[in-house]
Amino acid sequence: MDEQFDISKFYLRLDTEWLGRNLIYTEETSSTNSYLMDKENKVNKHGTVVLAEKQTSGKGRLDRVWYSNEGENLTFSMLFLKKDILSLNPNILNLASSLAVANVLESLHFLKPNVKWPNDVLVNGKKICGILLEAGYAGSTINRLVVGIGLNVNQAYFQGNFMMEPTSVRMETDTVIDREKLLAEILKRYEELLEKVKYAPEVVLKEWSKKCRMIGDRIEVKRGEESLDGIFDEIDGDGYLILRTKQGTERISYGDVSVSG
Repeated sequence: MDEQFDISKFYLRLDTEWLGRNLIYTEETSSTNSYLMDKENKVNKHGTVVLAEKQTSGKGRLDRVWYSNEGENLTFSMLFLKKDILSLNPNILNLASSLAVANVLESLHFLKPNVKWPNDVLVNGKKICGILLEAGYAGSTINRLVVGIGLNVNQAYFQGNFMMEPTSVRMETDTVIDREKLLAEILKRYEELLEKVKYAPEVVLKEWSKKCRMIGDRIEVKRGEESLDGIFDEIDGDGYLILRTKQGTERISYGDVSVSG
C-alpha cells in the first residue's frame, strides 16, 4: 500500500465551486457507488464524493468486478441530486466523465489518452480507467445519480487475466503520482464539463469524438450473445454509437466494443 490519501492536501488543491467540497474518505467499503446509492448511509448532499482505498466488491459495467490495489489508485464516486444535473442526458454525462479524466491525464501528466465508447479511458491501447453510472428512481423520474470512476494511478503491476490489458499512470510515466492533485483536477474538469453538458452538449460530444480513435474503424459490438460488425460512424446527439453495417445503420445504446481484426 502506498501513502495514505491526505485529505487536507486534497482540499488545498481543490478548485471547484461545489463538486467534491464534501469528501467522504473511507479505508474500506464494498463499493463507492453502492455506498452513495444506499439511502441508509444518509448521504444527501449534492456533489458529495466518496473515496475508498479498498473496495471489497468494486463494480464495473455489466456486473463485472473492478480490481484495484489498496491505497494506490483512485476509486471514487460522485453524487448528484439537483434537477439541473438529473435532467441531463445520462449518456452524455457518462461520456463527459471519461473526457474529464482523459483531458487531465493529458494536461497534468502529458499522456496521450483516448476514450473508448461508452466509458473507458485507454493509454497506448491499455485500459487505465473505467466508469460506471447508476441511477435511483422515484417512479419513472431519476432522483439520484451516482458516477463512479476507477482510475489506475500508482499500481506498478497487475496480476490475473483481463479482457483488456491494464496500465496505470505510474506505469506510463515511470513516476509516483500525487493522487490528491489528480483527484482535485479531475473534479474541477468534470464540474466544468457539466456546465457544457447543460448549455452546449454538442461541444462535449465533439470533444469526446476527437479523442476516440475507434471512430471510422471496423468494429465488433457484443451485446450478450449477439454480435454486430460494422464501421463506427460517429456518436449521435444522444451519445449513442452509430454503426454502419451491410444491412444499414444501427443505433447502439450499450455493448462491448472492440476493433475487428
